[in-house]
Amino acid sequence: MNEPSARTAAFRTAIGSFIEARRDAKLKGKNEDATTASKYAYDTWLADAARRVGQIQAVTHVLKATHPDARGSSMHFKPSTLTAHAEVGTHVLGDDYAEDVVGNAAALDVFKFLKIEVEGRRLLDWIQAGDPDLALALSKEPDTAQSWMQAFGELVRSETQPVSHETAKQLYWCTGEEPADNGDYQLLQPLFSSSLAHAVHADIQEARFGEANKEARQAHRERKASDTDYRDYRGLVARKLGGTKPQNISQLNSERGGINYLLASLPPHWKAQKQARSLLGGESAIDRFTYFGPVRSLVRHLAQFLLSDPPPNAETREKRECIEQAIGQELPVFAATIRASHEAGWTRDERCHLPQYEKLWLDPDRTELPIRDGHEEEDQKFIDDYYLADWPSELANRFGAWLTARLVEAGLKTAGDSEFHHFARQAIVDAQWPVPMQLRAGGRT
Repeated sequence: MNEPSARTAAFRTAIGSFIEARRDAKLKGKNEDATTASKYAYDTWLADAARRVGQIQAVTHVLKATHPDARGSSMHFKPSTLTAHAEVGTHVLGDDYAEDVVGNAAALDVFKFLKIEVEGRRLLDWIQAGDPDLALALSKEPDTAQSWMQAFGELVRSETQPVSHETAKQLYWCTGEEPADNGDYQLLQPLFSSSLAHAVHADIQEARFGEANKEARQAHRERKASDTDYRDYRGLVARKLGGTKPQNISQLNSERGGINYLLASLPPHWKAQKQARSLLGGESAIDRFTYFGPVRSLVRHLAQFLLSDPPPNAETREKRECIEQAIGQELPVFAATIRASHEAGWTRDERCHLPQYEKLWLDPDRTELPIRDGHEEEDQKFIDDYYLADWPSELANRFGAWLTARLVEAGLKTAGDSEFHHFARQAIVDAQWPVPMQLRAGGRT
């Protein structure tokens, strides 16, 4: 048996520190008992992790991003092995890319374990390289060490027979010369590249919130010279995957909060931008929300359903709640569209007559701008109101009143108080989602 080396000790220390941190987090505020403590013994935890690692899979392309109910195969492709097309694609990531993980969310701690870095590389990388010092750090028993190395290494595995699913998007691509000949078509299944989406998301976030770009943006706004380039992504649309449970799609999707940006591929005068600009001079953004995306169609669908006098049963309640939720979920998308097409502080414009709670909702990054000379009281009040966090309730009440009014206009005699409050609660959940309130509040005392 090989004697432990300094590298083995380094691996063992890193692994032990991770397990201890997991134990401390589990027992925080609780008295340690023998049963719980034993689960976090070095060998015991590793044995359990080696057993659970089969419940998750490292991937680059996620099937559930196409449809949350898809039960087919997600795939793992090293970007450097893909064809180098001229167009932007996963291949441009090279060897610098983030691996995603799908599977049982309860086993994601195993992935965090395999991401521990020693000598600048992850444990997963050392395992895939068959590092003997790491094997000895896992277990002094060669058979056990080899078994665990193999189990952990299979986090990245290829499907021997990839499987599609009826909810996965598929299309027939004509590969021959005769469109009328079924034999000239190839059935394709597009897969969502989560690794590429993560890289795009990181770049956009850095452009929007990174200190260097914020300084360059401020210099541009003040017509001052800057040593750095000013980057801006305009006309963005935020596609939300996973609803209130983005972790059900994948680990990276959860880290993005479900946000997946779509770049504008339309002519310069995009309708959404016109909607955003028209808010100046308007009395309420919720009135503009009526004409956003599928909102009018959804409201009409809800009204027609209620006017049909459906029986008061569980099926009716489920269908109604489904339509209401679809309407509510358009609120954060509408807000993200407005924020993406405007620079922070646009609500300072004297032509902006929106109520304060809508300004706070649609221009949250204004809280990070310097307070203006001559507007100290106004700007400080905006910041205080934002962190006081009463505005989501005001917005919810406004949304409930708006939807109730639309239903009455459609022919319902009244939507009723219970419905109003239901709409308000739904609005609170959906309207708060795109604003990282806890994150922002965490930086204040």
